[in-house]
Amino acid sequence: MKYSLAFLSPILIFLSCCGVDYSCCCLTGSSSSYGKASWYGKEFHGKRTASGEIFNMYAFTAAHRTLPFGTKVRVTNLANGKSVVVKINDRGPFVRGRIIDLSYAAAKKIGLVRMGVAKVKIEVLGRY
Repeated sequence: MKYSLAFLSPILIFLSCCGVDYSCCCLTGSSSSYGKASWYGKEFHGKRTASGEIFNMYAFTAAHRTLPFGTKVRVTNLANGKSVVVKINDRGPFVRGRIIDLSYAAAKKIGLVRMGVAKVKIEVLGRY
């Protein structure tokens, strides 16, 4: 049985946000998390994100499953030490084992485009 992505997206977003306390300590700036990052670009450029913004693959933005929209995070590529500050404006990634999806521009700045996936450190800087 096939389901369209348009049908499944709202369900996945709902499930990824259930039971999340957005006032958690991770927004104080004292929290770091580690995991795998990936990136997305051309296929979604010009389309709406979960926050309602239009996705711009050349902006420094990212998708995260639970952090509130507008949260700024520093993402550091552990393979080369390069980092970038991005604003969370979308939900995802919906691939097991990944913790953040970066825009093309953000991925390029930390040397992630060619690799596709890399181990990263995420530091929450706060909401703006």
